[in-house]
Amino acid sequence: MTVQELIQQIESRNKIEKKLPTWFQTKNIFYPPKLNLEQTSSEITAKYKASIINGKTLADLTGGFGIDSYFFSEIFEEVQHFEINKSLSEIASYNFSVLQRINIKCIAEDGLQQIQNKQYDVIYIDPSRRNDRKGKVFLLNDCLPNVPENLDLILNNCKHLLIKTSPMLDITVGLNELQYVSEIHIIAVNNEVKELLWLINKGFSKTPKIKTVNFNKTSNEKFDFVWGDESHSNFSSPLKYLYEPNAAVLKSGGFHLIPERYSVQKLHKNTHLYTSDELVDFPGRKFIINATIPYSKKEIKKSLQINKANITIRNFPESVSKIRKKFKISDGGDDYLFFTTSEGNQKIILACSKV
Repeated sequence: MTVQELIQQIESRNKIEKKLPTWFQTKNIFYPPKLNLEQTSSEITAKYKASIINGKTLADLTGGFGIDSYFFSEIFEEVQHFEINKSLSEIASYNFSVLQRINIKCIAEDGLQQIQNKQYDVIYIDPSRRNDRKGKVFLLNDCLPNVPENLDLILNNCKHLLIKTSPMLDITVGLNELQYVSEIHIIAVNNEVKELLWLINKGFSKTPKIKTVNFNKTSNEKFDFVWGDESHSNFSSPLKYLYEPNAAVLKSGGFHLIPERYSVQKLHKNTHLYTSDELVDFPGRKFIINATIPYSKKEIKKSLQINKANITIRNFPESVSKIRKKFKISDGGDDYLFFTTSEGNQKIILACSKV
């Protein structure tokens, strides 16, 4: 091994300590270039994927470094790991032997071609972008393999298809591109959406379920509903407590279902913040409202004696950076300021502290 290759191994290992603790703690693991590590699933999201499917045989058509295949192998008797990049396939195969996963078979071929005329309980695909078209809508048709174009072909070879996509993909756009979607899982880690999972069952014609989860240090917040469910929101001026949905819930678009589900009230039709007089269990951040301040220079000067705070904007016309500059407020501390719009279309500031 050259000095340059040794440096790559050290740098790559250091990068995955939190993302891939099993690999980090295992001796003799060989690491691919950093780009491959950046693109791979984390252990926490890979474990979740393995928890929502089952069967005896699985084909991972876009195997990569092999994190997903590893956790699928805990559930399935046989996992076939397809990876067209021969070098990456060899690395994954070697690491599986180090990790003693003898039920994973690595095949350095195009998975889409290799599965034809074979049958699996589940096929898993993580399509990659063919290019980075900035400003363009993210489409599955822009990815390799092109799942919408090959959907019927793939479904001829499996009972269930699981697709991982970037959180950039709009749910409505994805549903327009795909057929037979039974479930959409939105996975966030520490309030950052990491993956969308699309579970497809051939012939499924009902409305898909939306399942969200936010993994954080203290709990796993879940919020599920059926796509298209409707409910009427109740609106209120700010009360004692303020609630901000986690990133997975915000991605799901189920804002209108929250008031009925959690006995809270919405601040405004387009403001995805909620309030109540009694503290409730909620899938997101919870705050005590210490003051409600009208957004005017006079009121702010009189009531907002803060030079350091965490600032969030919701349904508000100015950016966080502009607000910080205007009012000379640095980032951090224990104070939380929400710049938002209330039920009567009034611009307000909610000065809060965390529950």
